[in-house]
Amino acid sequence: MVRLLHTLSPAISRLGFLAASPPSLRLQRNHFHKHKPKISLLSPSSSASNLQRTRACSNGNRVSSLPKRESSKLEDDGLVVLGIETSCDDTAAAVVRGNGEILSQVISSQAELLALYGGVAPKQAEEAHSRVIDKVVQEALDRANLTEKDLSAVAVTIGPGLGLCLRVGVQKARRVAGAFNLPIVGVHHMEAHALVARLVEHELSFPFMALLISGGHNIIVLAHKLGQYTQLGTTVDDAIGEAFDKTAKWLGLDMRRSGGPAVEELALEGDSKSVLFNVPMKNHKDCNFSYAGLKTQVRLAIEAREIDAKCSVSSATKEDRRNRADIAASFQRVAVLHLEEKCERAIDWAMKLEPSIKHMVVSGGVASNQYVRFRLNNIAGSKNLKLVCPPPCLCTDNGVMVAWTGLEHFRVGRFDPPPPAVEPDDFMYDIRPRWPLGEEFAQGRSEARSLRTARVHPSLTSIIRGADSLQQQTNTNI
Repeated sequence: MVRLLHTLSPAISRLGFLAASPPSLRLQRNHFHKHKPKISLLSPSSSASNLQRTRACSNGNRVSSLPKRESSKLEDDGLVVLGIETSCDDTAAAVVRGNGEILSQVISSQAELLALYGGVAPKQAEEAHSRVIDKVVQEALDRANLTEKDLSAVAVTIGPGLGLCLRVGVQKARRVAGAFNLPIVGVHHMEAHALVARLVEHELSFPFMALLISGGHNIIVLAHKLGQYTQLGTTVDDAIGEAFDKTAKWLGLDMRRSGGPAVEELALEGDSKSVLFNVPMKNHKDCNFSYAGLKTQVRLAIEAREIDAKCSVSSATKEDRRNRADIAASFQRVAVLHLEEKCERAIDWAMKLEPSIKHMVVSGGVASNQYVRFRLNNIAGSKNLKLVCPPPCLCTDNGVMVAWTGLEHFRVGRFDPPPPAVEPDDFMYDIRPRWPLGEEFAQGRSEARSLRTARVHPSLTSIIRGADSLQQQTNTNI
């Protein structure tokens, strides 16, 4: 086995990389040692019921069916992967079979903490993850009627996200993998949001476009193939989900469901053209996003109408509630209009790079918003693309998307070998709080961007391309 530590960077471990494997690869846990990686790309820090046969999304006691996918469209290769997600404010785990069957999904929400702090408080979020992670993972296994011995691998989000929170999930994943001699797959959070659409839409093949919108991210990418993306646009400051959350907080809405759903619900009562907000970045001929200025416009409009956030909307007078609803509706319209304008340009760019694209994926927490879906469906349709949105329960952070993305990479040999059963207390875990997904499209660079580059990991795309290049060299030299 050849080990590369410094050719690319000591900090860019994309876990392990096997040599190219045949399409019929069947890597069960008990077969693992028969398929050891020829190349390992490792940083110094990495080294309750019957089995559910229905495809379902479960959160607490609520279960909603997913669109059914023909099992014949995807070979059931016998793989079973546990996915763990703790990048922000939800502790999630799920078990997914290789044919896309969701055996279980468990999510422990931090809604009460969100309401208490008016948003995510990293230290409190970490403590909440630590309290429930063991229970969440065990419940996911119990609901699937499986034990760790039945798993083929463990997948876990290693970035981007809050470092304190990511660490909880990675520690748990490594404990499980180490105790049961399981390979482990590190997952990029935003790639997982994009790829979960392939679990529910069997026609979705590469290349495709993806708009990923959440509390911390606004990214539009062209997905060339698994692990390789061109970033057409990103946020220069705040993401749309952050703008929804702040607007909800300032309007005195119930934050226990997060800000997005609260604003969307109130907006139904308002006049979306009553408050004249300016659309961000109208004069920027790129595909980047900015919501900091729109947030400021909303705050000033709230102050002008003397709306008191300490007075909840449920206690507001009729006139006050109408004012809040008008602001919510006007904000939502302009926030989404900004998405529309940038998406239109991005689609044009993407079609020049990959004329064969047929789908546009919209995923991430904000993709649960029905107004967002409706408006972007019109944009996609006008460009002869089919819009693909995962069900709302798979748009917000969840373990299913992590398990599925782990499955996709595991099949092509991208994983780490089992970690030690016991690791030292001072072990340096491979977590990547700031981890780009794709390589930036030259035409999409913007002078408005002022992102700090310190402690940013090389993009997932650059890591995988580097590993593929190294694999080709190795095969040539053999």
